[in-house]
Amino acid sequence: MRYIGAVDAAGITLCVEKLREAFRSGRTRPQEWRREQLGRLRDLLVEREDELCAALHADLGKPEIESYLSEIGLALREAKRARRLLGRWMKPERVPPNLGNFPARCRVLREPFGVALIMGPWNYPVNLVLAPLIGALAAGNSALLKPSEAAARTAECLARLLPEYLDPDAVAVIQGGADTAALLLEERFDLIFFTGGPTVGRIVMQAAARHLTPVILELGGKCPCIVDRRADVRVAARRIAWGKFLNAGQSCVAPDHVLVHASREGELLAELSAAVRSFYGADPRQSADYGRIVHEGALRRLVELLAGGTPVIGGSWDAASRYFAPTILTGVARDSRLMREEIFGPILPVLPVNDLDEAIALVNGRERPLALYLFSQERRSAERLAAETSSGALCVNEAVTHFSVPGLPFGGVGESGLGAYHGRHSFEAFSHRKAFLARGTRLDPALRYPPWDEQKARWLRRLI
Repeated sequence: MRYIGAVDAAGITLCVEKLREAFRSGRTRPQEWRREQLGRLRDLLVEREDELCAALHADLGKPEIESYLSEIGLALREAKRARRLLGRWMKPERVPPNLGNFPARCRVLREPFGVALIMGPWNYPVNLVLAPLIGALAAGNSALLKPSEAAARTAECLARLLPEYLDPDAVAVIQGGADTAALLLEERFDLIFFTGGPTVGRIVMQAAARHLTPVILELGGKCPCIVDRRADVRVAARRIAWGKFLNAGQSCVAPDHVLVHASREGELLAELSAAVRSFYGADPRQSADYGRIVHEGALRRLVELLAGGTPVIGGSWDAASRYFAPTILTGVARDSRLMREEIFGPILPVLPVNDLDEAIALVNGRERPLALYLFSQERRSAERLAAETSSGALCVNEAVTHFSVPGLPFGGVGESGLGAYHGRHSFEAFSHRKAFLARGTRLDPALRYPPWDEQKARWLRRLI
Protein backbone atom coordinates (compact mmCIF):
# COMPACT_ATOMS: atom_id res chain seq x y z
CA MET A 1 0.00 0.00 0.00
CA ARG A 2 1.44 3.33 -0.97
CA TYR A 3 0.12 6.80 -0.12
CA ILE A 4 2.38 9.68 -1.14
CA GLY A 5 0.07 12.63 -0.61
CA ALA A 6 -2.68 13.46 1.85
CA VAL A 7 -5.80 11.31 1.58
CA ASP A 8 -9.43 11.77 2.60
CA ALA A 9 -11.28 10.01 5.39
CA ALA A 10 -12.33 7.12 3.17
CA GLY A 11 -8.74 6.58 2.04
CA ILE A 12 -7.49 6.57 5.61
CA THR A 13 -10.15 4.06 6.67
CA LEU A 14 -9.21 1.81 3.74
CA CYS A 15 -5.54 2.05 4.68
CA VAL A 16 -6.19 1.09 8.30
CA GLU A 17 -8.40 -1.81 7.20
CA LYS A 18 -5.67 -3.15 4.91
CA LEU A 19 -3.11 -2.93 7.70
CA ARG A 20 -5.46 -4.71 10.09
CA GLU A 21 -6.10 -7.39 7.50
CA ALA A 22 -2.36 -7.96 7.15
CA PHE A 23 -1.97 -8.23 10.92
CA ARG A 24 -4.90 -10.60 11.33
CA SER A 25 -3.50 -12.83 8.60
CA GLY A 26 -0.61 -13.59 10.96
CA ARG A 27 2.10 -12.54 8.50
CA THR A 28 3.72 -10.07 10.93
CA ARG A 29 4.07 -12.51 13.84
CA PRO A 30 6.86 -14.92 12.76
CA GLN A 31 10.38 -14.00 13.80
CA GLU A 32 11.53 -14.48 10.21
CA TRP A 33 9.20 -11.74 8.94
CA ARG A 34 10.26 -9.34 11.67
CA ARG A 35 13.96 -9.94 11.02
CA GLU A 36 13.44 -9.52 7.29
CA GLN A 37 11.71 -6.16 7.75
CA LEU A 38 14.42 -4.92 10.11
CA GLY A 39 17.06 -6.01 7.60
CA ARG A 40 15.30 -4.17 4.79
CA LEU A 41 15.05 -1.03 6.90
CA ARG A 42 18.78 -1.34 7.56
CA ASP A 43 19.36 -1.60 3.81
CA LEU A 44 17.26 1.53 3.18
CA LEU A 45 19.32 3.56 5.64
CA VAL A 46 22.58 2.41 4.07
CA GLU A 47 21.61 2.55 0.40
CA ARG A 48 19.56 5.77 0.46
CA GLU A 49 21.59 7.78 2.96
CA ASP A 50 22.38 10.47 0.42
CA GLU A 51 18.70 11.06 -0.38
CA LEU A 52 17.78 11.26 3.29
CA CYS A 53 20.65 13.68 3.99
CA ALA A 54 19.57 15.89 1.09
CA ALA A 55 16.01 16.00 2.40
CA LEU A 56 17.17 16.85 5.93
CA HIS A 57 19.38 19.62 4.60
CA ALA A 58 16.50 21.06 2.60
CA ASP A 59 14.15 21.05 5.59
CA LEU A 60 16.49 21.99 8.44
CA GLY A 61 19.85 22.89 6.91
CA LYS A 62 21.42 19.91 8.67
CA PRO A 63 25.07 19.20 7.85
CA GLU A 64 25.63 15.72 6.45
CA ILE A 65 27.60 14.47 9.46
CA GLU A 66 24.97 15.82 11.87
CA SER A 67 22.25 14.07 9.85
CA TYR A 68 24.13 10.82 10.21
CA LEU A 69 25.08 11.18 13.88
CA SER A 70 21.69 12.35 15.16
CA GLU A 71 19.32 10.65 12.71
CA ILE A 72 20.41 8.04 10.20
CA GLY A 73 23.20 6.44 12.22
CA LEU A 74 21.06 6.15 15.35
CA ALA A 75 18.20 4.52 13.44
CA LEU A 76 20.64 2.21 11.65
CA ARG A 77 22.13 1.05 14.94
CA GLU A 78 18.66 0.48 16.39
CA ALA A 79 17.64 -1.64 13.38
CA LYS A 80 20.82 -3.73 13.49
CA ARG A 81 20.61 -4.27 17.22
CA ALA A 82 16.94 -5.22 17.18
CA ARG A 83 17.52 -7.69 14.36
CA ARG A 84 20.46 -9.27 16.17
CA LEU A 85 18.76 -9.60 19.56
CA LEU A 86 15.20 -10.25 18.44
CA GLY A 87 15.27 -13.97 19.20
CA ARG A 88 16.38 -13.30 22.76
CA TRP A 89 13.73 -10.61 23.25
CA MET A 90 10.95 -12.86 21.96
CA LYS A 91 11.70 -15.76 24.30
CA PRO A 92 9.00 -16.37 26.91
CA GLU A 93 10.04 -15.16 30.35
CA ARG A 94 9.86 -17.83 33.04
CA VAL A 95 8.12 -16.96 36.30
CA PRO A 96 8.08 -19.35 39.30
CA PRO A 97 4.59 -20.41 40.40
CA ASN A 98 3.36 -19.85 43.93
CA LEU A 99 2.68 -22.82 46.20
CA GLY A 100 -1.04 -22.75 45.52
CA ASN A 101 -0.41 -23.35 41.82
CA PHE A 102 2.44 -25.85 42.17
CA PRO A 103 3.27 -27.69 39.95
CA ALA A 104 2.63 -25.28 37.06
CA ARG A 105 4.46 -23.60 34.21
CA CYS A 106 4.23 -19.81 34.32
CA ARG A 107 5.47 -17.55 31.54
CA VAL A 108 5.24 -13.95 30.38
CA LEU A 109 4.59 -13.92 26.64
CA ARG A 110 5.19 -10.89 24.43
CA GLU A 111 2.60 -10.45 21.70
CA PRO A 112 2.06 -7.57 19.26
CA PHE A 113 -0.73 -5.08 19.88
CA GLY A 114 -1.92 -5.01 16.27
CA VAL A 115 -2.03 -1.86 14.14
CA ALA A 116 0.17 0.94 15.51
CA LEU A 117 -0.10 4.60 14.54
CA ILE A 118 3.23 6.46 14.66
CA MET A 119 3.00 10.25 14.45
CA GLY A 120 6.43 11.85 14.00
CA PRO A 121 7.79 15.36 14.61
CA TRP A 122 9.68 17.70 12.30
CA ASN A 123 12.87 18.30 14.30
CA TYR A 124 14.37 14.82 13.81
CA PRO A 125 12.03 13.65 11.06
CA VAL A 126 13.97 10.50 10.14
CA ASN A 127 15.06 9.07 13.48
CA LEU A 128 11.92 9.94 15.43
CA VAL A 129 9.77 8.16 12.85
CA LEU A 130 11.99 5.16 12.14
CA ALA A 131 13.10 4.40 15.72
CA PRO A 132 9.49 3.79 16.85
CA LEU A 133 8.86 1.86 13.62
CA ILE A 134 11.78 -0.44 14.50
CA GLY A 135 10.07 -1.21 17.81
CA ALA A 136 6.73 -1.80 16.08
CA LEU A 137 8.25 -4.19 13.53
CA ALA A 138 10.38 -6.02 16.09
CA ALA A 139 7.26 -6.64 18.17
CA GLY A 140 5.33 -7.95 15.15
CA ASN A 141 2.86 -5.10 14.54
CA SER A 142 1.69 -3.51 11.34
CA ALA A 143 2.18 0.27 11.31
CA LEU A 144 0.82 3.47 9.82
CA LEU A 145 3.29 6.37 9.77
CA LYS A 146 2.36 10.04 9.72
CA PRO A 147 5.52 12.17 9.26
CA SER A 148 5.36 15.88 10.05
CA GLU A 149 4.30 18.13 7.18
CA ALA A 150 6.66 20.84 8.52
CA ALA A 151 9.64 18.77 7.30
CA ALA A 152 8.00 18.28 3.91
CA ARG A 153 11.01 17.08 1.92
CA THR A 154 11.85 14.41 4.47
CA ALA A 155 8.21 13.32 4.74
CA GLU A 156 8.04 12.91 0.95
CA CYS A 157 11.33 11.01 0.97
CA LEU A 158 10.09 8.55 3.60
CA ALA A 159 6.76 8.11 1.83
CA ARG A 160 8.60 7.30 -1.39
CA LEU A 161 11.32 5.02 0.01
CA LEU A 162 9.60 2.97 2.71
CA PRO A 163 7.21 1.14 0.35
CA GLU A 164 10.21 0.17 -1.82
CA TYR A 165 11.86 -1.68 1.08
CA LEU A 166 9.20 -2.75 3.58
CA ASP A 167 6.16 -5.00 3.28
CA PRO A 168 3.62 -2.61 1.69
CA ASP A 169 0.68 -4.53 3.16
CA ALA A 170 1.95 -4.10 6.72
CA VAL A 171 3.59 -0.65 6.65
CA ALA A 172 1.99 2.46 5.16
CA VAL A 173 2.83 6.17 5.09
CA ILE A 174 0.26 8.95 4.93
CA GLN A 175 1.24 12.58 4.48
CA GLY A 176 -0.72 15.65 5.41
CA GLY A 177 -1.21 18.36 7.98
CA ALA A 178 -3.39 18.85 11.04
CA ASP A 179 -6.57 17.91 9.16
CA THR A 180 -5.05 14.56 8.18
CA ALA A 181 -3.88 13.98 11.75
CA ALA A 182 -7.40 14.66 13.01
CA LEU A 183 -8.84 12.14 10.55
CA LEU A 184 -6.27 9.55 11.67
CA LEU A 185 -7.28 10.03 15.29
CA GLU A 186 -10.89 9.22 14.39
CA GLU A 187 -9.77 5.70 13.49
CA ARG A 188 -9.35 2.87 15.97
CA PHE A 189 -5.73 1.79 16.43
CA ASP A 190 -4.27 -0.74 18.83
CA LEU A 191 -1.47 1.59 19.98
CA ILE A 192 -0.60 5.23 19.25
CA PHE A 193 2.96 6.53 19.44
CA PHE A 194 3.17 10.33 19.29
CA THR A 195 6.21 12.59 19.41
CA GLY A 196 5.53 16.31 19.74
CA GLY A 197 4.40 18.88 22.27
CA PRO A 198 2.14 18.58 25.34
CA THR A 199 -0.72 20.52 23.71
CA VAL A 200 -1.15 18.09 20.84
CA GLY A 201 -0.24 15.22 23.17
CA ARG A 202 -3.42 15.94 25.14
CA ILE A 203 -5.47 15.87 21.93
CA VAL A 204 -3.96 12.51 21.02
CA MET A 205 -4.67 11.12 24.48
CA GLN A 206 -8.28 12.32 24.39
CA ALA A 207 -8.81 10.71 20.99
CA ALA A 208 -7.22 7.46 22.17
CA ALA A 209 -9.49 7.41 25.23
CA ARG A 210 -12.55 6.95 23.02
CA HIS A 211 -11.30 3.46 22.12
CA LEU A 212 -9.23 2.86 25.30
CA THR A 213 -6.19 2.73 23.02
CA PRO A 214 -2.82 2.68 24.83
CA VAL A 215 -0.57 5.62 24.04
CA ILE A 216 3.12 6.42 24.19
CA LEU A 217 3.68 10.18 24.34
CA GLU A 218 7.17 11.54 23.75
CA LEU A 219 6.78 15.20 24.58
CA GLY A 220 9.21 17.94 25.55
CA GLY A 221 9.38 20.80 28.01
CA LYS A 222 12.08 22.94 29.46
CA CYS A 223 15.21 20.90 30.21
CA PRO A 224 17.18 22.73 32.93
CA CYS A 225 20.94 22.63 33.19
CA ILE A 226 22.60 23.27 36.55
CA VAL A 227 26.24 24.37 36.80
CA ASP A 228 27.29 24.37 40.43
CA ARG A 229 30.23 26.03 42.12
CA ARG A 230 32.47 22.94 41.79
CA ALA A 231 31.95 22.40 38.03
CA ASP A 232 34.70 22.21 35.41
CA VAL A 233 33.32 25.28 33.68
CA ARG A 234 35.27 24.97 30.43
CA VAL A 235 34.12 21.40 29.79
CA ALA A 236 30.62 22.27 30.95
CA ALA A 237 30.41 25.18 28.51
CA ARG A 238 31.54 23.10 25.54
CA ARG A 239 29.14 20.26 26.27
CA ILE A 240 26.22 22.61 26.98
CA ALA A 241 26.87 24.61 23.79
CA TRP A 242 27.14 21.44 21.71
CA GLY A 243 23.90 20.02 23.12
CA LYS A 244 22.07 23.33 22.85
CA PHE A 245 23.02 24.35 19.32
CA LEU A 246 22.84 20.91 17.71
CA ASN A 247 20.06 21.11 15.09
CA ALA A 248 19.96 24.87 15.76
CA GLY A 249 18.50 24.23 19.21
CA GLN A 250 15.48 22.37 17.86
CA SER A 251 15.83 19.32 20.11
CA CYS A 252 13.43 18.21 22.82
CA VAL A 253 16.38 17.27 25.04
CA ALA A 254 18.44 20.42 24.37
CA PRO A 255 19.46 22.37 27.50
CA ASP A 256 16.68 24.95 27.67
CA HIS A 257 18.27 27.25 30.26
CA VAL A 258 21.22 27.25 32.63
CA LEU A 259 21.11 27.81 36.38
CA VAL A 260 24.68 28.66 37.33
CA HIS A 261 26.19 29.33 40.76
CA ALA A 262 26.50 33.11 40.95
CA SER A 263 30.23 32.89 41.67
CA ARG A 264 30.83 31.14 38.32
CA GLU A 265 28.43 33.07 36.08
CA GLY A 266 30.98 35.37 34.45
CA GLU A 267 33.37 32.50 33.77
CA LEU A 268 30.61 30.36 32.27
CA LEU A 269 29.39 33.16 29.98
CA ALA A 270 32.92 33.68 28.69
CA GLU A 271 33.45 29.96 28.07
CA LEU A 272 30.05 29.55 26.37
CA SER A 273 30.89 32.41 24.02
CA ALA A 274 34.30 30.89 23.31
CA ALA A 275 32.69 27.51 22.59
CA VAL A 276 30.27 29.05 20.09
CA ARG A 277 33.11 30.79 18.26
CA SER A 278 35.19 27.60 18.34
CA PHE A 279 32.37 25.48 16.88
CA TYR A 280 30.90 27.87 14.31
CA GLY A 281 33.42 30.66 13.74
CA ALA A 282 33.00 34.40 14.07
CA ASP A 283 29.96 34.33 11.77
CA PRO A 284 27.93 31.13 12.27
CA ARG A 285 25.83 32.06 9.23
CA GLN A 286 28.81 31.02 7.10
CA SER A 287 29.42 27.77 8.97
CA ALA A 288 28.71 24.51 7.15
CA ASP A 289 28.12 22.91 10.55
CA TYR A 290 25.19 25.00 11.75
CA GLY A 291 21.56 24.30 10.85
CA ARG A 292 18.51 26.43 10.11
CA ILE A 293 15.11 27.06 11.69
CA VAL A 294 12.37 24.88 10.26
CA HIS A 295 10.06 27.64 8.99
CA GLU A 296 9.38 31.37 9.14
CA GLY A 297 6.76 31.10 11.90
CA ALA A 298 9.20 29.38 14.24
CA LEU A 299 11.84 32.02 13.47
CA ARG A 300 9.41 34.87 14.21
CA ARG A 301 8.62 33.34 17.59
CA LEU A 302 12.34 33.18 18.45
CA VAL A 303 12.76 36.83 17.48
CA GLU A 304 9.94 37.72 19.91
CA LEU A 305 11.63 35.75 22.69
CA LEU A 306 14.82 37.80 22.31
CA ALA A 307 13.14 40.72 24.06
CA GLY A 308 13.32 38.78 27.33
CA GLY A 309 17.08 39.15 27.85
CA THR A 310 20.37 40.74 26.84
CA PRO A 311 22.56 38.91 24.31
CA VAL A 312 26.11 38.11 25.38
CA ILE A 313 26.72 36.59 21.97
CA GLY A 314 24.42 36.18 18.97
CA GLY A 315 20.99 37.77 18.74
CA SER A 316 20.99 38.20 14.95
CA TRP A 317 18.81 36.47 12.37
CA ASP A 318 17.93 36.39 8.67
CA ALA A 319 14.36 35.52 7.67
CA ALA A 320 15.20 34.78 4.03
CA SER A 321 17.58 31.94 4.91
CA ARG A 322 15.79 30.95 8.17
CA TYR A 323 19.02 31.66 10.05
CA PHE A 324 19.05 32.44 13.76
CA ALA A 325 22.42 32.90 15.42
CA PRO A 326 23.53 30.83 18.43
CA THR A 327 22.52 33.18 21.24
CA ILE A 328 23.40 33.39 24.95
CA LEU A 329 21.17 35.65 27.06
CA THR A 330 21.58 37.20 30.50
CA GLY A 331 19.27 39.44 32.51
CA VAL A 332 16.37 37.03 32.06
CA ALA A 333 13.52 37.38 34.56
CA ARG A 334 12.36 34.12 36.12
CA ASP A 335 8.73 34.87 35.27
CA SER A 336 9.43 35.95 31.68
CA ARG A 337 8.07 34.25 28.59
CA LEU A 338 11.52 32.78 28.03
CA MET A 339 11.16 30.89 31.29
CA ARG A 340 7.52 29.91 30.82
CA GLU A 341 7.70 28.37 27.34
CA GLU A 342 9.95 25.70 25.86
CA ILE A 343 12.37 27.72 23.74
CA PHE A 344 13.03 25.08 21.05
CA GLY A 345 15.61 27.14 19.27
CA PRO A 346 19.19 28.46 19.60
CA ILE A 347 18.56 30.80 22.54
CA LEU A 348 20.16 29.89 25.88
CA PRO A 349 19.20 31.96 28.95
CA VAL A 350 21.76 31.89 31.78
CA LEU A 351 20.42 32.68 35.25
CA PRO A 352 22.52 32.96 38.45
CA VAL A 353 21.52 31.06 41.61
CA ASN A 354 22.99 31.27 45.09
CA ASP A 355 23.33 27.55 45.75
CA LEU A 356 22.14 24.08 44.79
CA ASP A 357 19.13 24.38 47.11
CA GLU A 358 17.85 27.32 45.08
CA ALA A 359 18.48 25.51 41.79
CA ILE A 360 16.59 22.41 42.98
CA ALA A 361 13.70 24.56 44.17
CA LEU A 362 13.48 26.22 40.74
CA VAL A 363 13.49 22.84 38.98
CA ASN A 364 10.84 21.44 41.30
CA GLY A 365 8.71 24.54 40.92
CA ARG A 366 8.07 23.73 37.25
CA GLU A 367 6.76 20.77 35.28
CA ARG A 368 8.95 17.66 35.36
CA PRO A 369 11.40 17.89 32.44
CA LEU A 370 12.31 15.36 29.78
CA ALA A 371 15.96 15.72 30.83
CA LEU A 372 17.84 17.40 33.66
CA TYR A 373 21.55 18.17 33.37
CA LEU A 374 24.05 18.75 36.16
CA PHE A 375 27.66 19.83 35.84
CA SER A 376 29.54 19.28 39.08
CA GLN A 377 32.63 17.58 40.48
CA GLU A 378 30.80 16.84 43.72
CA ARG A 379 29.20 13.40 43.90
CA ARG A 380 26.87 14.61 46.61
CA SER A 381 25.31 17.10 44.17
CA ALA A 382 24.42 14.32 41.74
CA GLU A 383 23.01 12.20 44.57
CA ARG A 384 20.82 15.08 45.71
CA LEU A 385 19.39 15.68 42.24
CA ALA A 386 18.68 11.96 41.81
CA ALA A 387 16.87 11.87 45.15
CA GLU A 388 15.16 15.27 45.20
CA THR A 389 14.03 15.85 41.60
CA SER A 390 12.00 13.97 38.99
CA SER A 391 12.78 13.96 35.27
CA GLY A 392 12.76 11.66 32.26
CA ALA A 393 16.56 11.47 32.45
CA LEU A 394 19.31 12.83 34.69
CA CYS A 395 22.75 13.39 33.14
CA VAL A 396 25.81 14.40 35.11
CA ASN A 397 28.61 16.29 33.33
CA GLU A 398 26.99 15.58 29.96
CA ALA A 399 24.17 16.87 27.79
CA VAL A 400 21.88 15.15 25.27
CA THR A 401 24.07 12.07 24.72
CA HIS A 402 21.92 9.79 26.90
CA PHE A 403 19.58 9.71 23.88
CA SER A 404 22.15 7.62 22.01
CA VAL A 405 22.51 4.84 24.61
CA PRO A 406 20.30 1.94 23.42
CA GLY A 407 20.14 0.29 26.84
CA LEU A 408 18.65 3.37 28.50
CA PRO A 409 14.89 3.98 28.30
CA PHE A 410 14.09 7.26 26.58
CA GLY A 411 10.92 8.98 27.69
CA GLY A 412 9.44 11.62 29.91
CA VAL A 413 7.39 11.85 33.08
CA GLY A 414 4.28 13.92 33.68
CA GLU A 415 4.11 16.84 31.28
CA SER A 416 7.19 15.62 29.38
CA GLY A 417 5.74 12.28 28.33
CA LEU A 418 4.30 8.86 28.98
CA GLY A 419 6.13 5.61 28.22
CA ALA A 420 9.68 5.01 26.96
CA TYR A 421 11.54 3.37 24.09
CA HIS A 422 14.98 2.68 22.53
CA GLY A 423 16.65 -0.72 22.26
CA ARG A 424 14.74 -3.46 24.03
CA HIS A 425 12.52 -0.79 25.55
CA SER A 426 11.13 -0.18 22.03
CA PHE A 427 10.28 -3.87 21.65
CA GLU A 428 8.58 -3.82 25.05
CA ALA A 429 6.71 -0.60 24.27
CA PHE A 430 5.04 -2.19 21.24
CA SER A 431 4.39 -5.55 22.94
CA HIS A 432 1.56 -6.69 25.18
CA ARG A 433 2.89 -8.76 28.07
CA LYS A 434 0.50 -11.67 28.42
CA ALA A 435 0.42 -13.92 31.48
CA PHE A 436 0.50 -17.66 30.73
CA LEU A 437 -0.07 -20.49 33.23
CA ALA A 438 -0.38 -24.20 32.48
CA ARG A 439 -1.03 -27.05 34.94
CA GLY A 440 -1.47 -30.75 34.56
CA THR A 441 -4.66 -32.55 35.64
CA ARG A 442 -3.15 -35.52 37.47
CA LEU A 443 -3.10 -33.73 40.81
CA ASP A 444 -6.33 -32.01 41.85
CA PRO A 445 -6.46 -31.75 45.66
CA ALA A 446 -9.82 -31.06 47.25
CA LEU A 447 -8.27 -28.41 49.49
CA ARG A 448 -9.11 -25.52 47.14
CA TYR A 449 -12.77 -26.43 46.72
CA PRO A 450 -15.70 -25.74 49.07
CA PRO A 451 -16.99 -26.58 51.51
CA TRP A 452 -14.20 -24.98 53.56
CA ASP A 453 -13.82 -26.04 57.13
CA GLU A 454 -11.44 -24.56 59.70
CA GLN A 455 -8.58 -26.93 58.81
CA LYS A 456 -8.87 -26.17 55.07
CA ALA A 457 -8.92 -22.47 55.82
CA ARG A 458 -5.68 -22.69 57.81
CA TRP A 459 -3.89 -24.49 54.94
CA LEU A 460 -5.25 -22.13 52.28
CA ARG A 461 -3.98 -19.13 54.24
CA ARG A 462 -0.51 -20.69 54.29
CA LEU A 463 -0.56 -21.48 50.58
CA ILE A 464 -1.63 -17.98 49.55
